Amino acid sequence: MSETQTAPPPASAARSHAFVASGDIPPSPPPASEVGPVRWVRENLFSGWVNSILTLLSLLAMYGLLSALVPWLFLNSVWSPDPMSLNGCREVNAHGACLAVINERWLQFVFGFYPAEQYWRPTLAFGLMIVALWPVLFDSAPRPMLWLTAAYPAIGYWLVWGGSVWGPALALAAPAAGYFVWLYGGVLINRIWGEDFGAIMSLVAGGLAMVLWWMFAVVLLDGVISDVLPLGLEPVESSKLGGFLLSMIIGATGIAASLPLGILLALGRQSSLFIVKAICVAFIECMRGVPLITLLFVASTLLNYFLPPGTEFDVILRVCIMVTFFASAYMAEVIRGGLASLPKGQYEAGDAMGLDYWKSMRLIILPQALKVSIPAIVNTFIGLFKDTVLVSQISLFDPLGLLNPIRADAAWNGIVWELYGFVALFFFVFCFGMSRYSMYLERKLKTDHR
Repeated sequence: MSETQTAPPPASAARSHAFVASGDIPPSPPPASEVGPVRWVRENLFSGWVNSILTLLSLLAMYGLLSALVPWLFLNSVWSPDPMSLNGCREVNAHGACLAVINERWLQFVFGFYPAEQYWRPTLAFGLMIVALWPVLFDSAPRPMLWLTAAYPAIGYWLVWGGSVWGPALALAAPAAGYFVWLYGGVLINRIWGEDFGAIMSLVAGGLAMVLWWMFAVVLLDGVISDVLPLGLEPVESSKLGGFLLSMIIGATGIAASLPLGILLALGRQSSLFIVKAICVAFIECMRGVPLITLLFVASTLLNYFLPPGTEFDVILRVCIMVTFFASAYMAEVIRGGLASLPKGQYEAGDAMGLDYWKSMRLIILPQALKVSIPAIVNTFIGLFKDTVLVSQISLFDPLGLLNPIRADAAWNGIVWELYGFVALFFFVFCFGMSRYSMYLERKLKTDHR
């Protein structure tokens, strides 16, 4: 039997069975348990038996809370009973929240006792405040908007309190007067005191010139110009201010003024000049060692005994000053902690570049110190904003101070949770907003990749 030889396959057939990759093999999708919500739940809620038990207990507690809160607040709540009273709410639905008190007293919560026909003025002031904060908080704003930011304190004051327009306009000229004294008076001061101490004294002279301009020149010139060309809005007494409007005025003023003052106090506390350091240390320790409520009583009552007879010093202005001083003392320690966290080489770098003290602080030291201190700064701001409710103890009708007159009304006698919950929601919204902006700013300024 002859052996049959098999012929090799043709070259075309061999090539048809060979695998030749024409490109990269696409990656296989990861398992469903390693991506998306499933992975997040597994890693954050059920990563171990302890976390699993805590997660289940938390879900059980949330279910118990929401099962009682949602029907009470949303499903069974009453907004417009007839009559508008707590008893009217109970007649409509005895198991729901009586939100009719918010519906009826909404304008009082927002504006206090401000004249109803003038509501447009604080509303416009609040809108302009948002616009004025735009170039401060975000770099997307046009640079000319900074002029509105600089002029807003006078504009906001004039819109809320009214009166002659010339007073706020003249108040805007105070920085120019201070700059003139600092620039030209500083030359003479430097010749007398030397450049090191003269720089501090010229800065103090400029600040003193601004204060004197506000105290004397504005009042005098305002009266003269108003007699010739009266122009302004209807004045509104400070006793008419209340509600959220009052909290926003005190909180925004304290926040805006305490940061620059706290920076100056922190720098003064680290100064090598004994007098400057002693003054800053004494101010910071005195303010931090006294409760805020005590300072508010001093501002509202005791301060009148130290003023000349017949002197009119607005109580809200006194409160804003005391709150600013109190917050600036804490802010100074926060900034000082940021300055202390920087290595010595940063200070030496400024000296090596030939920068003087102020340029070194402005260009090298303070930007880094403020970046490090952002969480503590915002924490101080949040605490300051919440502390505005203490003004209810000195007979000012902030949102918390308005609750007692409302509850004293026979129609709403006995209502508690709805009122306090509404005030708490107001403060939560603003404080949560500040917290989220702080996180945004930290992410924006983050330079490392950890």
